[in-house]
Amino acid sequence: QVQLAESGGGLVQAGGSLRLSCAASGRTRIDATMGWFRQRPGEEREFVAAINWIGDTPYYADSMKGRFTVSRDSAKNTMYLQMNSLRPEDTAVYFCAAAEFRLYGSVRSLSSRYNNWGQGTQVTVSS
Repeated sequence: QVQLAESGGGLVQAGGSLRLSCAASGRTRIDATMGWFRQRPGEEREFVAAINWIGDTPYYADSMKGRFTVSRDSAKNTMYLQMNSLRPEDTAVYFCAAAEFRLYGSVRSLSSRYNNWGQGTQVTVSS
C-alpha cells in the first residue's frame, strides 16, 4: 500500500501561483505512474497531469498545458504541481494518486487506473 499526502493548497488571487506537493510513502514503485486530479464542487474528478518516477515525458490535460507543470523528486519520493496564472475556475480540491504500474498514453488520464489516493488539498482562487 502507498500512502500519499498532499500539501500546499490555499487561497490565492487570480493570476497568482501555488505549488502543491505530494509526499509518497510505503510500498512505492520506482516505475509507477503518479497523477494529479482535481474535483470542483458538483463536478466529477478531472485529470490534471501525470508523471512517472523515472524517465518519460509528463502528460497534461489540454486545458492545463502552459500553466501547470508537474515534476518529481525521486530521492524525496515527492511529486509537485506548479500552478501559474491561476483562474477562479481552477478552484477545486486537488488530489494526487499513484498507479500500481507504469501507465502509457491517454490511459494516464483515467482515474480508475490509479489505486492509491491522497486526501486532497483545497485550492481557492479569488477573482
